[in-house]
Amino acid sequence: MAQADSPSLQNSHILWQFFKQITRSFTDRRFSLWIALVVLVVALLVTLVWLAGRYEASQYQDELDRDTADAASEIRNGFDQNVLILQNLHAKALSQKLWLAEMTDLLSQNRDWLRVEKRDLQGRTLDVVSSPLKPDLFNDKSGMGEHPETQQACLRARRLNGPAYSRSYFVPQSNGRGLEVMEMCLPMIDRGNTAGFTLLTYSLQEVLSARLGETYGQRNQLSFVEPDGTRLAVHGSLPRAKRLFTAKQLLDLPGTTLMLRMDGRRAVPDLLPNILPALVTAMSFALVSVLVLLVKDSRRRLQAERDLADALAFRKAMEDSLVTGLRARDLQGRITYVNPAFCQMVGFEAEALLGKSAPMPYWPPEMVGEYQQRQAVRLAGNAPPREGFESVFIRQDGTRFPVLIFEAPLINVLGQQTGWMSAFLDISEQRRIEELSRSSQERLQATARLATVGEMASLLSHELNQPLSAISSYATGSLNLLRHPDNGQASPQLSDFQMAFERISEQASRAGKVINSVHDFVRRRDQDKEVVKPQAIIDAVMPLVQLQAHKLHVRIQTELDPRLLPVLCDRTMVEQVLLNLARNGMQAMDHPTCHQRTLTLKVKRGASSQSQAWVEFSVLDLGLGISAEVAQNLFTPFFTTKAEGMGLGLSLCRTVVEQHGGHLEFEDNKPCGTLFRFTLPTASEI
Repeated sequence: MAQADSPSLQNSHILWQFFKQITRSFTDRRFSLWIALVVLVVALLVTLVWLAGRYEASQYQDELDRDTADAASEIRNGFDQNVLILQNLHAKALSQKLWLAEMTDLLSQNRDWLRVEKRDLQGRTLDVVSSPLKPDLFNDKSGMGEHPETQQACLRARRLNGPAYSRSYFVPQSNGRGLEVMEMCLPMIDRGNTAGFTLLTYSLQEVLSARLGETYGQRNQLSFVEPDGTRLAVHGSLPRAKRLFTAKQLLDLPGTTLMLRMDGRRAVPDLLPNILPALVTAMSFALVSVLVLLVKDSRRRLQAERDLADALAFRKAMEDSLVTGLRARDLQGRITYVNPAFCQMVGFEAEALLGKSAPMPYWPPEMVGEYQQRQAVRLAGNAPPREGFESVFIRQDGTRFPVLIFEAPLINVLGQQTGWMSAFLDISEQRRIEELSRSSQERLQATARLATVGEMASLLSHELNQPLSAISSYATGSLNLLRHPDNGQASPQLSDFQMAFERISEQASRAGKVINSVHDFVRRRDQDKEVVKPQAIIDAVMPLVQLQAHKLHVRIQTELDPRLLPVLCDRTMVEQVLLNLARNGMQAMDHPTCHQRTLTLKVKRGASSQSQAWVEFSVLDLGLGISAEVAQNLFTPFFTTKAEGMGLGLSLCRTVVEQHGGHLEFEDNKPCGTLFRFTLPTASEI
């Protein structure tokens, strides 16, 4: 029996050992999986906690970076505002006393201002005002003096035609301390020229405390530092038990660069005790949120694509509706885009123009060299004038037309230039209208001259009667001598005939001069300006002025400065202006109450500067003057107080003078009469 049971027990033991081995193996695998899961969870928790700390630190770092950028912007805006304040004070042209008072007030209001100087072009100090908050800084012998950085800043300011800042430098004091200062040199512009400089000295320490202290200095430490980390000025303090964060921002100023540093401390983020369930819940919500965000993102992308397609269609419709031609070129000068208006303008299809480079098919053959040179200058990076420039194009059918071209650089989203965009305006119709306007103006001026000559016709007959009568008398006497040589008197001598013919020639020449003066005035059509002496203008109109003066019993008086420079003008138009003013002055004295009839023509040097000189023509009469009602409409076209007048004389006079860059005005001539004056620039200034 025992022998029989022995194999059964042995088999059972083997099975049990096999079962225990399998169970142990399974338990070890589950344990390993749990270990792996725990390790993963712990790693996930540690990673998330670490990421949370990093995220909080990055959030504060970003906040510190933004604060630093805002602080630098505030400093830059404050400097720009100070420049505007100084420029506005210069524009007011204050006296020295008012300027000193204004500067003292500004120095009291701005703690970062140490001193304001006014200097001439040679750098000599004209006026200086120191801050009342630090009066001893400049009284001490160890205080501030002329520094090489000051001269360099003013040289840069003059070259840039704007404010320039010096590099900061240290100013020692007698108490062993000192200040780090920086100077701003501002050129003062007067009529386009630099008249001097205003020098403003800043304290870098006060710039930090006064401009940034209340906003940023309560929880941060502010400082200006050099590239190697050396601190130039510091404001604020920091606790030592927290983590240090640092942000830097470059403050780029004309002539120098400052680096603003902002330091702050924050506590290390704490570990939450319930972070595990929070993480599980957060991950569940995160998965759902990701799916939702993906769906929303897909919808937004589809909507963005539709919006982009609509925008492209809208832009295409807008470009197709433009009458302005558009053309884009790359940096090598190849055409990359043309709109329908440009194709219609030059008569070529878009396919025939895209990819083309110089010479362009719409360039006139004789101008290819000039246009290629201009394009080379443009592609070299030289910006065209903002007001555009004119050119001439040729259509495919051979017709030529003028265009006005505006060009601007093409900038991509990265801020890099990729080419040039040009806009073209066909100005053929504009030129035609300008030509019609010019022709109409010429006809109107010719009509005014003819009207003037028509009014002089009666004066010509009066003036010519005397020389013609003398000619007739001398001719009749000579004929009588020839027909009746022996009439009981002595035979006529050759000298008698010679004397008679000389008198005839003199009187004929006198009559011819009168007629030629009117003829030249009416027929002259000089379009180009010429250099003319003021004396020549007076001499040209004097014969015509004398005609009216003889009839109205007016005495003509001239006063000319012998040192006058010649003027460059349209001589005919200026003579017409002077003649019209002289005739008006003589007619104003044609009144029974005017007993003293004197017309004065005066020419002298007008108000001038170093860059511009003027000559002033004046016409003074002793007439009844101009009433206030008439003065309001005196230069209005077709306004006249004369029964036979056209009302165009003074209007044309003012137009002619203003076209020459001058000014026509009038005022009362004390004690009676009126004074008209107009100015013309000298020949060297036109």
